[in-house]
Amino acid sequence: MRIPFVTSIGLLFAFLLCGVWLVLVAISPFLVPSGTLTDLSGSVSVKDNVEQFRDLDPLPKAIYSIGDVECHQIAERSYFLNGNEMPFCARDFGLFMGLAGGFGLVAFYRLKLNPILLMLGLVPLGLDGGIQLVTDYESNNPLRLTTGIIAGVALALIIAQFIFLMQEDKKKAVQRAPQA
Repeated sequence: MRIPFVTSIGLLFAFLLCGVWLVLVAISPFLVPSGTLTDLSGSVSVKDNVEQFRDLDPLPKAIYSIGDVECHQIAERSYFLNGNEMPFCARDFGLFMGLAGGFGLVAFYRLKLNPILLMLGLVPLGLDGGIQLVTDYESNNPLRLTTGIIAGVALALIIAQFIFLMQEDKKKAVQRAPQA
């Protein structure tokens, strides 16, 4: 099936999936009474906040529970909306924004970019997070958000390049196939 102006159904699906996820993460603090979730600080891969989420409605409970396991949710490294900490830290939220934006771009515009150059888009996030991990340097939320967005866009574009290459290979294979 071919939709006009869409470069790939798979990339359109990735854009819609990332866009919906981004919206769900962004609205979750508004689906909880103001001031309910003020410090979710914990560890990655640990359910630190089960008690805080116990009485939440199912949708914000699910989003916050995923954030609880997948993100450290350190309050100082997160944004607050509606008086509530977001379910994911600033860097992760930036990644979600970048993925949605990057997939949105390539779902409608076919870009030919060098994957090696796209890998450079991961460097700012690696430097910011890596230096913070091994030194006393403390990043700030605007920088975390920015490096997350850059890395998210780069990841989406890298994935898109591989999808475009697979599409080209498929077209070439169809053209080489003997006609019946």
